[in-house]
Amino acid sequence: MTSTVDVTALSDLLRRAAKAEILPRFRRLGSGDVRIKTEATDLVTEADEQAERMMKAEVAKRWPDAVFIGEESVAADPALLGKLQGADLAIVVDPVDGTFNFASGIPAFGVMASVVSKGETVAGIIYDPMGDDWVMAEKGGGAWLRRPEGEAERLSVATPVALEQMVGMASTGYLPKEKRPEILANLAKVRFLVNYRCAAHEYRTFASGHVHYLMYNKLMPWDHLAGTLICQEAGAHAARFDGSPYLPHHVGGGLLVAPDKASWELLRREVFTL
Repeated sequence: MTSTVDVTALSDLLRRAAKAEILPRFRRLGSGDVRIKTEATDLVTEADEQAERMMKAEVAKRWPDAVFIGEESVAADPALLGKLQGADLAIVVDPVDGTFNFASGIPAFGVMASVVSKGETVAGIIYDPMGDDWVMAEKGGGAWLRRPEGEAERLSVATPVALEQMVGMASTGYLPKEKRPEILANLAKVRFLVNYRCAAHEYRTFASGHVHYLMYNKLMPWDHLAGTLICQEAGAHAARFDGSPYLPHHVGGGLLVAPDKASWELLRREVFTL
């Protein structure tokens, strides 16, 4: 399936925004360039805001019929998020995913965009400014690592393994407080639990076949639409905790991603017992 948005042009826009507004500010943020949004680990920087402003302006020129949903735009106008479900066409953007890392000088952050058509995610892009490459997918077309010089490599998820051999990522900070001790104890059943504090790189790592699971409880579209589609196109089984498909308008219900359905069911039963 191809979208009405030129995904190559959109991926180039992410790269240009990163080079113009994000990378020049990396490890050069002033005291007034970083602000707390909801808590000490939830930050916004001048890079987030200026990169999103650039992308929003260019989307309006090139795809004027698309509803633009950006993380910082929604922070300024929460009602904007409600337009996603009914939009014929929407472009969803996270200008700097992993802002905490970016503001801390850690080179693990990304720029993400997804294309939603009539309630379905049809394209996803994750750009790594430090590595200068994209992981991307269009629905039905597979998942690919692409580089600026034109090189492309098809991605596939890891081969399933036994529970005690699984390595993966779980964002436990947003789990219900009453369930968190149980889930953390259950995670002793797997081999390793890691967390990059950056969904962009976690999805890239999974889609490239390096880990066996991803788990998130808080589902904002700019964090998860692109990565979920990319992982599915790489062969993953992804679903909310109740087994239902993850759709663009969902902001709750959890998300579990695994190499296949059997691994998903095993993790759901033994580890993520929500």
